Amino acid sequence: MKVCVIGTGYVGLTTGVSLAFLGHEVTCVDLDQAKVDMLRGGKCPIYEPGMEDLLAEAAQNLTFTTSYEEAVPGADVVFVAVQTPSAEDGSPDLRYLRRAAESVAQSLNHDFTVVVNKSTVPIGSGNWVDAILRDSFVQREDRPEGVEFAVASNPEFLREGNAIADTLYPDRIVIGSDNPRSLEVLNRLYRPIINQTFTPPTFLPRPEDANAVPLVSTDLASAELIKYAANAFLALKISYANEIGQLAAKVGADITEVARGMGLDQRIGSRFLQPGVGWGGSCFGKDTKALIATASEYNLDMPIVKAAREVNSRQRAIAVERLQDELRILKGRKIGLLGLAFKPNTDDLRDAPALDIANSLIARGARVKLHDPVATGRFRIEQPELAAYLSETIDDVFADCDAVVLVTEWAQYLELDWSKFVGLMRTPILLDGRHVLDADRMRRLGYRYVAVSG
Repeated sequence: MKVCVIGTGYVGLTTGVSLAFLGHEVTCVDLDQAKVDMLRGGKCPIYEPGMEDLLAEAAQNLTFTTSYEEAVPGADVVFVAVQTPSAEDGSPDLRYLRRAAESVAQSLNHDFTVVVNKSTVPIGSGNWVDAILRDSFVQREDRPEGVEFAVASNPEFLREGNAIADTLYPDRIVIGSDNPRSLEVLNRLYRPIINQTFTPPTFLPRPEDANAVPLVSTDLASAELIKYAANAFLALKISYANEIGQLAAKVGADITEVARGMGLDQRIGSRFLQPGVGWGGSCFGKDTKALIATASEYNLDMPIVKAAREVNSRQRAIAVERLQDELRILKGRKIGLLGLAFKPNTDDLRDAPALDIANSLIARGARVKLHDPVATGRFRIEQPELAAYLSETIDDVFADCDAVVLVTEWAQYLELDWSKFVGLMRTPILLDGRHVLDADRMRRLGYRYVAVSG
């Protein structure tokens, strides 16, 4: 099939490259010429494991351009994957979505095109985009005859750092439209993934337990709500684990054992029960905020979702409080932070806990040292006011340090020779912000081990 993808961020790029790998003819549109040039050269503008390898394997079916006129005509499916940042009131800012829809309408010329909202958009956006498309199309002076189109929703459930596997071997695929023909087109598009009939990438073999992928084919509003409901539930689960972690610290319980005991209950499951400094990234914060904003439009309150956000915000403050409990005075103390990206295997800094922790420590007069194995390049661009605190080496983070905080559980940090660094510190306080280090081992090495929940 002929596919157009608008936007080459995490979602758009992963979608476009994966569909091209499956054999579809894909053209990706981005208005950033520098990014397009980079992608044409086989280089990925974001850090995502395996993406450049997949780019190479899919190259014969993949084109990058800044031109809607080059990409949209003749397309069977147009994915709109532009950014939808939060506005001040928590609702998504849809200006980029509007511009994309208006631009797509100017180039539609196929007998039937499915325009798919791939961006995370509020419930009702499908109808809104449909109205924009039809208004813009009618206003065209060169409007061709016999052109039909319909809007669908196809929410993504990608984990940054695991985006390719989540696309090719997903838990489920959700498609929603009030037009049956649109659902048929998307069903055909995804049939190789649904049936798992494609030859896997050389670097990412099919999991042994991979079976046919469930397809949820539903109406437009339900598909839109599924995305928000799923992300909000995962955010709730993390925040619940963190709240129980604070209680565990008070009563002398081990939160890692409590989480393990809970997770073995098949009704609950172990994923997203890991306590720590809380969730970040582009999804959970934005989507929970948008869900609350959408509910308010219908005079509904969402106290559970609000509580999840409050608990998550508090975890970052608790990390600083733990340091203050240990050091008594933060002013003038040197404190190192290991990890800046919101999670491992990505350079995404959006809503990263490290940013709040660093700013809070600086506001209290501490001297911070920051390190990340991948995200420093993006950090210098997006956080110029904090760039002066970056350390090029891990040794520099530990040297003469009063405390070190493991903020992001990069494999590089977990595999450190921790015995090498304890002697470099002024006071060997180690705050495990993710509950991933062996507390007994760290204590044997000479660290004063502290956990966020405990």
